[in-house]
Amino acid sequence: MPKSLSVVIPVFNEAENVEPLVDRLALALADWPAPVEILFVDDGSADGTFERLRTAQAKDARIRIARFQRNFGQTAAMAAGFRLAQGEIVVTLDGDLQNDPADIPRLANLTGDWDVACGIRHGRKDNWWKRSTSRVANAFRNWATRDDIVDTGCTLKAYRRECLEGIELYQGMHRFLPTLLKMRGYRVTQVPVSHHARLAGKTKYGTWGRMVKGLADVWAVRWMQKNRLDFEGAFEVFDGHDVAESAKALPSRAR
Repeated sequence: MPKSLSVVIPVFNEAENVEPLVDRLALALADWPAPVEILFVDDGSADGTFERLRTAQAKDARIRIARFQRNFGQTAAMAAGFRLAQGEIVVTLDGDLQNDPADIPRLANLTGDWDVACGIRHGRKDNWWKRSTSRVANAFRNWATRDDIVDTGCTLKAYRRECLEGIELYQGMHRFLPTLLKMRGYRVTQVPVSHHARLAGKTKYGTWGRMVKGLADVWAVRWMQKNRLDFEGAFEVFDGHDVAESAKALPSRAR
């Protein structure tokens, strides 16, 4: 049976990209055979992003909007989106049109066999500095966490809803979600996705600062891996009614 879909999109000062993004989402999701919601999380924008989202919402009832009163950061926006999402499949997408909405159905369909499908940006259109620092950061993360996630910075990912239930995120940890979910036993696959140059606005997250913060966060994830409690299958449970049933089965004492 086709599964309902939630597309979670954090946005911060992306007013110029709202209309073209909504148009591309409508085209990409036109044939999805189950209910769809498009959930924008406005992370305290001050450039008219919210007003343009409301205009788009008036034309498309599938659009839902959550609005922070100030900027909390991308991880908080993701966490809020996960909490509000109602679909059986949750897809995350950047709001700057560098991720291609046309890739959403393909990743969402992969959750039929996998718990998480991660995008790998093919032919990245970012500048050489951003690509270089990303390669260094990814290599270090994988070395330290003994993982194989190729492109942690690619926001385009699809999750089965149950994977995200009960997950607690800390600032910056959305980039480690596949690794954290692997620790919980979920199956993760990775596939190439399209990548486009930013046409309007500018990036809101400094490359150097993001890399330094990400490298520091690696040690937090490594600590969690090392100290994770894994006792599944290593204990038995004896309930009170089991004792009562056992007592009934004992032979009565001769008088």
